[in-house]
Amino acid sequence: MLFRSCSDLFGHFKPDPETYLGVAKLLDLSPGEVMLAAAHNNDLRAAKACGLMTAFFPRPGEYGPNQKLDYAPDGTWDYVAKNIEDLATQLGV
Repeated sequence: MLFRSCSDLFGHFKPDPETYLGVAKLLDLSPGEVMLAAAHNNDLRAAKACGLMTAFFPRPGEYGPNQKLDYAPDGTWDYVAKNIEDLATQLGV
């Protein structure tokens, strides 16, 4: 099941831990049973600090032609994929 954390649902903004832990609480799961898949290393760092599993995939050009961040993983994430489809394949979906 996929969820997109948002301030409307949890009343907090990233990187507040409640934005990451709220999904686990909502689903009655431990943080280690939840994964944040994102193209933003900072979000992944915050999620990992909360105990969530993490998956990085780049979205080149997301910030326009002057993008300087998030072309590659800069942390030790549980999964690293070329794109969301590659991540799905790695997860056996």
